Amino acid sequence: MATSVATTGALPAVRRAPTNKWLVTLSVTFGTLMGAIDSSIVNVALPQIRGAVGATVQEITWATTGFVIATVMVMPLTGFLGRLFGQKRVYLACLVLFVAGSFLCGFAWNLPTLVLFRFLQGLGAGALQPTEQAILRQTFPPKEQGTAMAIFGMAVMVGPAIGPTLGGYIVDNWHWSWIFFINVPVGILGFFMVARFVQEDEQLRTTARVEAERQRKHMDWSGITLLCMGLATLQYFLEEGQADDWFESPVIIACALFAATCLIAFVIRELTAVAPAVNLRLFKDPVFASGTMLGALVFAVLMASMFLLPVFMQELLGFTATQSGMSLMPRTLVMMLMMPIVGRLYGKVPARVLVGIGIVFAGFGAFEMSHFSLATGSGNIIAAIALQGVGFSLMFVPLSATALANIPRERMADATGLNSLLRQIGGSMGLAIFTTLLSRYSVQAKASLAAHLNPERLEVASRMAATQKGLMQRGLDSAGAQMASLQMMAGNVSRQAMVLAFDKLFVLAALMFVVVLPLIYFLKAAPGGGGSHEKPHIDVEI
Repeated sequence: MATSVATTGALPAVRRAPTNKWLVTLSVTFGTLMGAIDSSIVNVALPQIRGAVGATVQEITWATTGFVIATVMVMPLTGFLGRLFGQKRVYLACLVLFVAGSFLCGFAWNLPTLVLFRFLQGLGAGALQPTEQAILRQTFPPKEQGTAMAIFGMAVMVGPAIGPTLGGYIVDNWHWSWIFFINVPVGILGFFMVARFVQEDEQLRTTARVEAERQRKHMDWSGITLLCMGLATLQYFLEEGQADDWFESPVIIACALFAATCLIAFVIRELTAVAPAVNLRLFKDPVFASGTMLGALVFAVLMASMFLLPVFMQELLGFTATQSGMSLMPRTLVMMLMMPIVGRLYGKVPARVLVGIGIVFAGFGAFEMSHFSLATGSGNIIAAIALQGVGFSLMFVPLSATALANIPRERMADATGLNSLLRQIGGSMGLAIFTTLLSRYSVQAKASLAAHLNPERLEVASRMAATQKGLMQRGLDSAGAQMASLQMMAGNVSRQAMVLAFDKLFVLAALMFVVVLPLIYFLKAAPGGGGSHEKPHIDVEI
């Protein structure tokens, strides 16, 4: 370690070696990638987990709901916690909590323990994503901010994409508990790398200590309580609304009213508090506000479109979880290839242009999916999702970089927490809306198709007669063959209705991209660069 002896004091002043940005990046990306993977990896193992813990289909969804609720509760408090305890300590503590929760999930013996351990996992994962984003913004120089956000985007976007593939492979070849145990060695490696290499800048720590004293004197317990209650009930509303038929359920109605009341009271509290736990005044910056809000809208459409395709492949095309994940892998590979390229283009090409081109690619990919049928093969799927992979990459990097362009260094953790929160809520809203529409569109399509199945129509009568004759040739009697032919016809109608519902939703996704396209006008460019043009202040010990 290089040192220099100060001539004006009794103690030597230690000068740290220059920042090794790639060691910092590798260290902090482990946690974010694991948290992103865990948001989707569990879904493919739910049938096996349900049998192991003795839960019903509806009850096992709490394994996912509890994780997401805990995650959104922590995200906006990242800056607050970082000032009180130190950014690095918060990251390490949350990484330990995430790894411990993962380890315990593998040993869960019933549903309550699984939900509790998944909740612990979510509390740990909530701070990892915004903290990494803040550290990367402070580590990379101004001209490489696009590269920093490309690396961050790969962890955030690629994680959920490879989660189902990895989970399907583990479930098909090993025990379901390994989807949790796999986090332990990776988390331990990430912990020691962060502890060894990442160091906080003394100037930032001094500023944080001053603000921490102010926070302790005026602890915002009311704001924290309102935030946690409001976000928890809002996320429950979004996650469980479809299962409970939305506003037909008194519980869902109560959650909606309670969430709205708490969040309105929270906003009022934070705007009037002496030392607010969450700095909502950051939205006064038009660069941050426009980038964050547009990012949330785009992410809602992205998450909805990413949700639809695996369901289509498994429910209608008969793919296994592993086959479905492998068919989606080309989109992941395209994103991994494109994001570094987009990172280099950022700063050379206007963010509006990159986002606009990305929206066109993603929208055209969704439109191509609207032509899927029961005869669709892997080649058709790969062509469509490759277009979306290009679009996702072109959108995510400039949106993330532009939103934080004017944020001061000492407020970066607050801004990344809010940015991650709204992106998460946007994704949840997109999933809730499209899940509801899928159910309703399939019912409508089935009713429309059934209206044409009149036995007096020549086409229907001949199809029924041919099916019945074939069944009788296989040994069924006349009555049994007639009943079986009716059941087969009903099954075909249901499958075709689901295809029509999916196609309609893919068209809707494409139209939503078109609607979002004019909003790039509000993606204001940073005039002076603000915080992004300051010298990075995260040091690395070598």
